Amino acid sequence: MAKARLPLVPLLTLSVLAGAFISMGALFFLVVTTNTGLGFGLTRLVGGLAFSLGLVLVVVAGAELFTGNNLIAMAWAESLVGTRALLRNWLLVYAGNVAGCLGTVALAVLADTAALGGGAVGKTAIAAAAAKATLPWAEAFARGVLCNALVCLAVWLTLGGRSVADKIVAIVFPITAFVAMGFEHSIANWFFLPYGLWLGGEAAVPPAGALANLVLVTAGNVVGGTLLVAGVYWLAYSRDAH
Repeated sequence: MAKARLPLVPLLTLSVLAGAFISMGALFFLVVTTNTGLGFGLTRLVGGLAFSLGLVLVVVAGAELFTGNNLIAMAWAESLVGTRALLRNWLLVYAGNVAGCLGTVALAVLADTAALGGGAVGKTAIAAAAAKATLPWAEAFARGVLCNALVCLAVWLTLGGRSVADKIVAIVFPITAFVAMGFEHSIANWFFLPYGLWLGGEAAVPPAGALANLVLVTAGNVVGGTLLVAGVYWLAYSRDAH
């Protein structure tokens, strides 16, 4: 309810921060998964741990993330938040998240982060973006559903934490799992895809495929967060359930 009622300026400011935070986790992922020599599974595990930085910053430092805010659907289902307030939050937060991601892309380009490892990080970024932009539609949507189920469960678990350490532990396992299993996060993809497109060009990362990924993964994230987490827990705990 508090999130749905945030005034415009703090809402947008915190949304831009969340986009930047998730992008930093994505960039950390690219760096640590480059030339690890650990094999597929362990490399994905290490990458997932690194990517967890993004949600740790969102939750502990404080920011507004679209995928986590899908949980507002629980308050909407309980008639504590109106449809207009729900959509206002989602649209403004999504826009702010995108701005934060694109700003981080620009800074990463200016910092020439792609040159790390003799240019190997740039190759990893291009390969990651290309894989996302060529995902079949059904796979992109399903991976979006599964991703945000885990992201929202991570946020749900942090509500039981009483210290910073509690919250970090609650976040790390679900986020590491979704990254290791190759699921798709719409806000992170607003970093991965533009960054890979900038580095590799349209020949490596098809713009139409990138756009399709963003649309389908966003839709999947909404379904995963609202139905599989907010919806399920609302059914279990709503005032009318007992």
